[in-house]
Amino acid sequence: MLLSTLRTWFDQAEAHAPTWYRAMDDPAVGQALRLLHSDRAHPWTVAKPAATSGLSRAALARLFTAQVGQPPMSHLASWRIDLAADLLRETDATVGSIARRVGYANTFALSVAFKRLRGITPTEHRATVPSPRLQG
Repeated sequence: MLLSTLRTWFDQAEAHAPTWYRAMDDPAVGQALRLLHSDRAHPWTVAKPAATSGLSRAALARLFTAQVGQPPMSHLASWRIDLAADLLRETDATVGSIARRVGYANTFALSVAFKRLRGITPTEHRATVPSPRLQG
């Protein structure tokens, strides 16, 4: 039901849907996005989604960047960090277990990527974001 509601809302002309959502309509980019999103913890390279989409790595990277606004691996990293941020806020899971759930080998790897993209460490993020699990 939630997905149906989001699709209906994103499909409205005045909605500001994420670029990746609109890119799902492109046959090659949509297929690559679905593949990347289907297994976020897989050690992806551009080669596999490109082969699945029937494109060269360079062609997929160009098309993906034009449609999504960033290269495939940058999109994957951003998406993983967004998922990690949600898990840090919504669960008591350790940073190490969250790292593995979103595709990083260990706490250090997640921390480096998180700091690069968010400007703070996962632990700092957890400490500064109000947690719904602790509220009323």
